Amino acid sequence: MSADTKEKTVNGSGTERHLNMIEAINEALDIKLREDPDVIVMGEDVGYFGGVFRATAGLQEKHGKTRVFDTPISECGIIGVAVGMGAYGLRPVPEIQFADYIYPGLDQLISEAARLRYRSAGDYISPMTVRSPFGGGIFGGQTHSQSPEAIFTHVSGLKTVIPSTPYDAKGLLISCIEDNDPVIFFEPKRIYNGPFSGYYDKPVEPWKRFDESIVPEGHYKIPLGKARHVTQGEELTVLTYGTMVHVAEAVCREKGVEADILDLRTLVPLDIEAIEESVKKTGKCLIVHEATRTSGFGAELSALVTERCFYHLEAPVERVTGFDTPYPHSLEWAYFPGPVRIGEAIDKMMAG
Repeated sequence: MSADTKEKTVNGSGTERHLNMIEAINEALDIKLREDPDVIVMGEDVGYFGGVFRATAGLQEKHGKTRVFDTPISECGIIGVAVGMGAYGLRPVPEIQFADYIYPGLDQLISEAARLRYRSAGDYISPMTVRSPFGGGIFGGQTHSQSPEAIFTHVSGLKTVIPSTPYDAKGLLISCIEDNDPVIFFEPKRIYNGPFSGYYDKPVEPWKRFDESIVPEGHYKIPLGKARHVTQGEELTVLTYGTMVHVAEAVCREKGVEADILDLRTLVPLDIEAIEESVKKTGKCLIVHEATRTSGFGAELSALVTERCFYHLEAPVERVTGFDTPYPHSLEWAYFPGPVRIGEAIDKMMAG
């Protein structure tokens, strides 16, 4: 347990462990490496160094160089090797160091991994989980800050998962590794160590609800395709995921709006039943994501809500997103869908 991990004894009955997201991901990988000899962790700098963000720290020392190992700097090669491993019975967990680097591996992901089960009539599968930090938060500019989730949600045969809390990160990652289909597991680097306030000039907040960082020891799973109710309310539905869960919640709290905030957690498969139920209850739907607006996943959500809930809507569906520009460096916090833009959208919707 790292120095950042906190423990709290409750009523003398036991210890609650408060982990950040990096620690929770590391623990999920450690558990699966220990439980399943077919699980392999691979990628650039994941072995000896323990990953750029330290998510794989200590795993090579604990499980050996044949289970956790460094690869050449070739994303196409990393994904291609993982496809072959999966086809022959292993469960590889390749890391792409930043989501921005994943594009050379798209052919292997789309043409091979996503289609293998169908193309082989079920004789072969590709049970691989591709982990990758994504989104902004480190002033990485256009080569280290992209949010390309919509590309993968468009591909039949791939699942796309994005956690927003340490508890979810561990449980979802274990579910992904045990799944028999290829999964893209995007990790919002901006909240690796806790959620931000949403303002550049305000300090990082602790986890607003401390229970979100309570991560049980041992094996547990969170099913894919199930959204999480962050808050429940009657005035507005907010559909979001990843970092934006915390920003949207902070804005609704500051404005006193009783919002039904849904953390989608998995974009594919999508919990459309929870979305439909919420929007029919509130009559208003706000969609928030960090990725660029045009053809972003918010457009798909907007279409689904309109198709299924049209006669229940009291206002047009609103989207607050990143801008249709290359990701900026010095203007990163202006690019984020922050409290000002989200607040303006909420005011517009509440005004009818």
